[in-house]
Amino acid sequence: MESSAIHPSAGRSGLLQELREAGADVTACYQCGRCSAGCPLAEFFDFKPMQVVRMCCYGREEELLGSRSIWICASCETCTTRCPNGIDIARVMDVLRSRALQGRMKAAEPRVPAFHRAFLNSIRLNGRVHELGMIAEFKLRTRDFFGDAGLGLQMLRRGKLAFLPDRIRGTKEVRKLFQKRK
Repeated sequence: MESSAIHPSAGRSGLLQELREAGADVTACYQCGRCSAGCPLAEFFDFKPMQVVRMCCYGREEELLGSRSIWICASCETCTTRCPNGIDIARVMDVLRSRALQGRMKAAEPRVPAFHRAFLNSIRLNGRVHELGMIAEFKLRTRDFFGDAGLGLQMLRRGKLAFLPDRIRGTKEVRKLFQKRK
């Protein structure tokens, strides 16, 4: 059985401190497994939510940042809701994704980080998602220009994609949030 002690190397990268500051104290986990049992995508993860939390405690950040799990997580917060200790596991995944992007880690699923960046850029620029702009950026990042062009044309014809983004109030405030995060 694993020891519940925190591995001495766990604090070197600053991950535990960043998780605490983000409101996710992974050291409170006693490995009950409720997070993993409730996760609708756990079968596709290389590391289940419970394992991700433990790996954070053991300082296995590099292994986590290169894993599929952090990119496949839908942030549905089922794990967070089920945790008896109130650990925000969805936030843990957010922090890990952010660190992977900052560290320019090679992702196990290279298209997912490209989509993640395009999604966040769309929100940063428009205050909400502009689907056509987001897909255009995603296609440029992945260099898959015509893979699903037929579907895109159908959506355009049916009016499902707007050429121009909707304007919302508070766009400047949204941009300020992104600036604070950097």
